[in-house]
Order: sequence, then C-alpha cells, then structure tokens
Amino acid sequence: MVSLFENYEQQYSVLTADITAQVGLLTASATKDRRQLISNIEKHVEEAQELLEQMELEVREGALYDSAEELNDIRIPSDQKQRLLDNSETIERTGRKLEEGYRVIVETQEIGTQVLKNLGDQRETMQRSRTRLREADEELGRSGRIMNSMIMRSIQQKLVLFAVCACFLIAICLGIYLGFTRN
Repeated sequence: MVSLFENYEQQYSVLTADITAQVGLLTASATKDRRQLISNIEKHVEEAQELLEQMELEVREGALYDSAEELNDIRIPSDQKQRLLDNSETIERTGRKLEEGYRVIVETQEIGTQVLKNLGDQRETMQRSRTRLREADEELGRSGRIMNSMIMRSIQQKLVLFAVCACFLIAICLGIYLGFTRN
C-alpha cells in the first residue's frame, strides 16, 4: 500500500511540475498556442484531482483494516503530507494563474473585437468620403467645361461686337467722307 502511495505521489509530482511549466509558458505564447496550453493545463489539473481522489479512497479503504500493524502501513509520513499540501497549493496557484490568463485572453479578445469594429466604421467613412470626393471631382469637371463654354461665348460675343462696331465705324467714316465729297 505504501508503494502505491509513493507511485501516486510521483504521478502527482510529475503532473504538478507539468502544470507549473505550462503556466510559465502561457505568458510567452501566442494566442493560438495559449488555447492549447490552457486545454493541456486543465486536463492535467483534472488528472491531479482524480489522483488525489484515488489516494483518498485508498486511505479510506486502509482505515478499514483491523490490525494496528496494517494501519501503520498505510499512514502517510508527515513529509509526504507536507509535499501533498504543497502540491495542492501549487495546483491552486496554477488554477488562479490559469483563470487570470483566461481573463486576460477574454479582455484581449474584446479589445480586438472593438478595434476591428472601429476599423470597419473608419473604412466605411473613408469609402463614403472617397465617393463624395469623386462626385465633387465630377461636378468640378462639369463646372469647368461650362465655364470654358461661357468664356468661349463671351469671346465670340466680343468679336461679334467688335466686328459690328468696326462696320458702324466704317459706315460712319464712309458717310462723312461721302458727305464732304458731294458738297
């Protein structure tokens, strides 16, 4: 029975060491790797809890022995009890760190979602602005063509006016010349 407890203790120590190592890796890993690490840590914590339950069942079964000699065989030495308590505290700390890491991941995901939403809104605003700019550019082009047309008409009207004025001036000069030459 004592060797069974020693076997359980060794398994428990290996599990807690794995949990501690994976929690240490949790802060330095990428988001994709974190999910896998969290899953592994949760699985190891469950295994450790099952191992503790098995140890508790063995202790209860051992308490049913009739002789005091058999009872002495199943008693756990104080150093093993202390190691079990230390390992239990380690698992609790690991669980808290895991919960904290999960909380940070959830907060990061919420922030990322908000940033993506803001970027989407800004993209829509930029697309609307770009559309308005194109429309304004088209309107400016149309206004420019109308303005050029108006300038051309104004120039044509001025040329026609100068031609008419020139004709009147020639007619007046011709009338004055003919009026002096007949007298």
